[in-house]
Amino acid sequence: MSDPEQPSDYPSTAPEGFQPPPPPPMPEQPTGPQMSVGETLTGIFFEPGKTFESLRARPRFLIAALLCTIFVVAFFVVFYQRVGFERVMREAVESSSQADQLSAAQKEEQVRIQSLPIVKAITYVSPAIVMAISFALGGALYLLGSAMMGGRMGYKQAIAVWVYSSLPPTALVMLLNIILLFIRSPDDYDIIGASRRGLVQANLSFLVDAKAAPVLATLLGSFDVFTFYGLFLGALGLRLVGKLSSGSAWGIVIAIWLVSVVLRIGFAVLLGSAM
Repeated sequence: MSDPEQPSDYPSTAPEGFQPPPPPPMPEQPTGPQMSVGETLTGIFFEPGKTFESLRARPRFLIAALLCTIFVVAFFVVFYQRVGFERVMREAVESSSQADQLSAAQKEEQVRIQSLPIVKAITYVSPAIVMAISFALGGALYLLGSAMMGGRMGYKQAIAVWVYSSLPPTALVMLLNIILLFIRSPDDYDIIGASRRGLVQANLSFLVDAKAAPVLATLLGSFDVFTFYGLFLGALGLRLVGKLSSGSAWGIVIAIWLVSVVLRIGFAVLLGSAM
């Protein structure tokens, strides 16, 4: 047995003076002001900067997304109740691009089909489905744009920015639309146009006749006060949550807006009516 006080015949595995590497740095934990869900829902109207800083650390969006959806669905429910579901369907058939090729009996059959309970239920539910898709897609677009610009943001944070930047303009527009539904008679406005664009005209589409120039009306309608309010909030959220420069954040929201304008114009060309 070897003497434990004698040096070992085997060399040490670590050379003299060797220092172990420092431990890897801990991932950065985002910090921000502590705000409850209720405070973020009201703060996005009055303190959007503080709200987005809070969402960077705690990206919550389900309640805000639900509120946006409720406002939109509420408008359509009130709209169909005030105007009449069958009347809306009849106006849609009469204003379609194929209306001139249909006989009176064929038009009545289309109105009857679209007024069936199952079709009516789908029509009432479809706005909620569209909103859910828009939130998921919008968050993906913000995440992609942030990554391309060198930002640091996760998918939940991206959805939170999209949803919270949509909440104030959506709430304001839908509430104003519902108020106007009780003030104005359906005989005083374009029913199909109202079902697509609402009754609030905070844009330049009033300069042209939407039926005579649907493409131009769609283009002018894109320059909307509430739309730009949402773009401002989106850029602010991307800058604070994604740690982007102001120019990069605005570049992302404007690029997405331009794509949406092109798509709306495309639908206006295909459908022959303003979007």
